[in-house]
Amino acid sequence: MQHFIWDIDPVLLSIGPLSVHWYGALFAAAIISGLQVMKWVYQTEHKNLEALDNLLMYSVLGIIIGARLGHCFFYDPQYYFANPLKILAIWQGGLASHGGGLGLIIALGIYARKYQENYLWLLDRLAICTALFGVFVRSANFVNSEILGVASGAPWAIIFARIDNIPRHPAQLYEAIAYLIIFIILFFIYKKSKDKTPKGSLLGLFLILTFTARFLIESVKVKQAAYESIWALNTGQMLSIPFFIAGIVLLIWSLSAKNKLK
Repeated sequence: MQHFIWDIDPVLLSIGPLSVHWYGALFAAAIISGLQVMKWVYQTEHKNLEALDNLLMYSVLGIIIGARLGHCFFYDPQYYFANPLKILAIWQGGLASHGGGLGLIIALGIYARKYQENYLWLLDRLAICTALFGVFVRSANFVNSEILGVASGAPWAIIFARIDNIPRHPAQLYEAIAYLIIFIILFFIYKKSKDKTPKGSLLGLFLILTFTARFLIESVKVKQAAYESIWALNTGQMLSIPFFIAGIVLLIWSLSAKNKLK
């Protein structure tokens, strides 16, 4: 059986000593796309567009710092406790989406308190952007031939030639497609109800859908943690469970709270 061979150069463009990588370009595209969605939200709800500059800074810093610390302490804590300065070596790779999500939640909490913005209002709307953000980031992982799937004989399996000659599940594309579907669902729910959307409902739905998809797709990923889990579940699956439970609790609360107001 012939399998598709993926062997793209991770460098998008080189001009002299300057190189632009696909990962950086797609990461930037993710930020720009999310910003455009939030601009539309702010215009739709007649919010001050100037506030987006500070919101963007808090969000990006929260995601990057959280994702880096998440990688270090969720997936390879022994190494980073022994080499703490390596935590700063972000250019060597290593970002965890679970950590990025936590970092964003914390950063938005700080932002909401400082600028007196409604916390759940922010989280709901940024959930839409985060789903879109995930599409670009997982596409970047695919371009870089990282976060690989396990070996597969499926006709859609892909050989990542930069890694080996084994046909594998394109786990990165599975996630990118899942996040795109989640983005579309959240976007159209918000577009239909706008500011009448029950506070916390979009975030709750986002957490349920995202971490259900993540839990399932983790089963076809190569193990990423540097340690062996004593459980049948891998690290990514175990980290997904509390987010999923939080989503259920939040969605139930948001809908019941709406009913109480009627």
